[in-house]
Amino acid sequence: MIEHYEFGRIVIDGKSYSSDVIIYPDKVDADWWREEGHRLSPVDLWEVVRAKPEILVVGTGYSGLMDVPSETMKHLQENGIKVIVQRTGEAWKTYNRLLQEGKKVVAALHLTC
Repeated sequence: MIEHYEFGRIVIDGKSYSSDVIIYPDKVDADWWREEGHRLSPVDLWEVVRAKPEILVVGTGYSGLMDVPSETMKHLQENGIKVIVQRTGEAWKTYNRLLQEGKKVVAALHLTC
């Protein structure tokens, strides 16, 4: 469960992170880095696809500057993953709500920009 988010910092299950994260049901990947910086490509999400969530919540940053191109959306949808794209300030709340509803959800969150 995400407890707090502010620009550049997120608290997940009592632990603070200051780098972009992918939150899986059983772990947090705090070493997540995208090949193209502020552009989310299918290769950045290979492990997410392998995890087979029902839903991926993408947090595009504090100001929403991370781009999620249509080819990335298509790739995820072709793999049976529903995608919700929001600024990170809303995305973390959406993730918590879906988790509480019992959904198999993963979150990929950009913490800055």
